Amino acid sequence: MRITVSTFRCMLLVAACCCAIGGCVVAVGGAALGGAVVATDRRSVGMQIEDAQIEHRINSALDDRFARESVDIGVTSYNQKVLLTGQVPHDKDRGDAEAIASASENVRMVVNELTIGSLSGLSSRTDDNLLAGKVRSALLDVPGLATGAVKVTCTDGTVYLLGRVGTTEADIAKRTASHVNGVKRVVALFDLLTDAELAQYQHEAKSPAPAGSSQ
Repeated sequence: MRITVSTFRCMLLVAACCCAIGGCVVAVGGAALGGAVVATDRRSVGMQIEDAQIEHRINSALDDRFARESVDIGVTSYNQKVLLTGQVPHDKDRGDAEAIASASENVRMVVNELTIGSLSGLSSRTDDNLLAGKVRSALLDVPGLATGAVKVTCTDGTVYLLGRVGTTEADIAKRTASHVNGVKRVVALFDLLTDAELAQYQHEAKSPAPAGSSQ
């Protein structure tokens, strides 16, 4: 089955609403939102699985360290780069969370965006999930940016962009995200590809699908 960009955009927004309410994993046209393997991701399947395992290990360690109601820490791993977002009550908690993430197996670097202050409520988290969905939808419309190349997460109106992209793709993604209504700030945490690496990805994307695959 072939899914048009407009249909896929609607599915992304519906998925964002569902995940905002229930925290679910939603499969869309052979890809999946919420941590499952995505066919259009530029990471290998093995790396996607590794990133999911990293997130699980860190979340488990954070649960052991902090009372669930005392902190609100989001963990996102992309290509073994870990992003920490959310709120903690004290600076020591911020440092402890970073230390836990850094000590986790196979983590190559940690970006600590945790803020000190009161925890965000359900309404704020729902707004962030919906805003992330709007940014993902906007990125689908942009010529010169491969579908699935950019991972988006959002906290308190700040949009974080991760992915393996070329320099021009990075600029396009940042500019597009910054123009989405409701976005306060855009933080780009890309792994920049060389021209040769980008050309290889683009060549593979244009290669015909294996015989017997769905269209």
